[in-house]
Amino acid sequence: MDRLAGKVALISGGARGQGATETRLFVREGAAVVFGDVLDDDGKKVEAEIRASGGRATYVHLNVGILFRSKIEDTSEADWDRIMAVNVKGVFLGTKCAIPAMRQAGGGSIINISSTAGLVGSPGETAAYSATKGAVRLFTKSTAIQHAKDKIRCNSVHPGPIATDMIKDVLENRASWEQRLRRLPMGRVGTPEEVAYGVLYLASDEASYVTGSELVIDGGTTAE
Repeated sequence: MDRLAGKVALISGGARGQGATETRLFVREGAAVVFGDVLDDDGKKVEAEIRASGGRATYVHLNVGILFRSKIEDTSEADWDRIMAVNVKGVFLGTKCAIPAMRQAGGGSIINISSTAGLVGSPGETAAYSATKGAVRLFTKSTAIQHAKDKIRCNSVHPGPIATDMIKDVLENRASWEQRLRRLPMGRVGTPEEVAYGVLYLASDEASYVTGSELVIDGGTTAE
């Protein structure tokens, strides 16, 4: 308890799903949490949330993301632009707005949710999603390098299959999912709580020498 006592955390996407789990955990650990939900196309909501914290955000956790399934040749330009706006531009604008506040506060931690889809290619119909998560991964590393001197750490979290609404359609197809489970080294999907504790570690002082890193929480899926 109290690993984040006296700190202010902004969790974008904190009203539901994975973000809500992290919001509850951060509150239990003593943080004052400002949270919002889905970003608009320009990611302006992140900026508003940071301002709502009074510019005191010590931790910024950019958690919002969308997913759609489509073959590359069937993906419309509008769908491509939409997923890039939410998954990539939202992270960029949130980071851009957080940096001055963190610099003024003497440092902080930015934690971006990427995915195992940002580490390896996907055989499924999620090429656009993979492209966004790969972009988040490398943007995170660049942020870490550029702002280490400001005592701002930036890391990415890469969940594998986690029991959230994002894969609800897959989980509900029992026959298909049982086949997929057999390919998972641990034989099960992860829980939002398991991801949340990884995020908590990166936010805490326990990770004071960790920046530009990828925390993979996937039950060994990408180890093969």
